[in-house]
Amino acid sequence: MKARLSKWRLFSVVAMLALVLSGCGEPFLSTLQPAGEVAQTQYDLMILATLIMVLVIIVVMVVYMVAIVRFRRKKGDTKIPKQVEGSHTLEIVWTVIPIILLLILAVPTVTATFQLADTKAMDKKDADGNREALVVNVRANLYWWEFEYPDEKIITSQDLVVPTDQKVYFNVTASDVKHSFWIPAAGGKIDTNVDGVNKFFLEFDGKKAEEAGGLFYGKCAELCGPSHALMDFKVKALPKEEFTAWVEDMKNAGEPKPTSDLAQQGQEIFNKKCLSCHAVSPQDGRPESARLAPNLSNFGERSRIAGVLDHNKEELKNWISDPEQYKPGNKMTGTYGNLQEDEIDALAEYLMGLKVQD
Repeated sequence: MKARLSKWRLFSVVAMLALVLSGCGEPFLSTLQPAGEVAQTQYDLMILATLIMVLVIIVVMVVYMVAIVRFRRKKGDTKIPKQVEGSHTLEIVWTVIPIILLLILAVPTVTATFQLADTKAMDKKDADGNREALVVNVRANLYWWEFEYPDEKIITSQDLVVPTDQKVYFNVTASDVKHSFWIPAAGGKIDTNVDGVNKFFLEFDGKKAEEAGGLFYGKCAELCGPSHALMDFKVKALPKEEFTAWVEDMKNAGEPKPTSDLAQQGQEIFNKKCLSCHAVSPQDGRPESARLAPNLSNFGERSRIAGVLDHNKEELKNWISDPEQYKPGNKMTGTYGNLQEDEIDALAEYLMGLKVQD
């Protein structure tokens, strides 16, 4: 008996802990702290569905307990209860009520689905023939992300930069296997396919972005290989003026200039070993098939290395020395030959100096 009570106590503690932890989350990563129109709509639908489910559970449990208590056999009672076969009233009730509940859930869900799938605005143009909406082409790769701004003619990788309080439209594809593009705080995931383009939009609320420090996290939400869990990216949500300034800086970024002799050596090594895959200019005019690795034009401004390591020179040297250790299955391993320690040091010095904005 004591052992059984102990098990129930343990179960109760675990259940309460799970309930408490389910409410935890950071504003830059939690679907339960929506940071935009799309996320808020989806959150409201989740709440509605949850309330309906809770209501059904409560009603069923109440009926169940009443039936157990009221109609259980009493001591000494040997009578056979009245046998009832069918009840038109009950059958109508338990048919109509689920239909009503389904309609309550289905109508807003279907309405929201069509609203969130409406991307016609991304093709609208002004009197001068320029597209009015901001469009970003997202390309998923093993295990990194590329973000192309076709109208601005700039490309970046790993860091998606967007304006706040404005709809941002996306064309999402994949270059190798199926992935899934997901920014939990901004909206639900959408698949990135090799043989087609999916379109959708997101919006980042300015106040929510400020609370999150202007930074949200994105992930791949489709199992794609051994480093699937490490396929992260960052979203920098900027006020409109700052975003416009960033775009101009990216457009006007020239060829990177090493700031030291060591960085100069690193650039020479980079040009020999890395330039065939990587680019160091936001204006990368090569076709997608030639863009085999992340664009490094603003590498020195990033907050993480390869999405998983702290952004400092030592971690960068560790990554260059053995990328397979940190991201198994990546396509960088073994493509640039063996580098000596001094070459790695020079290369890291050069890469850490790649910046578009000071």
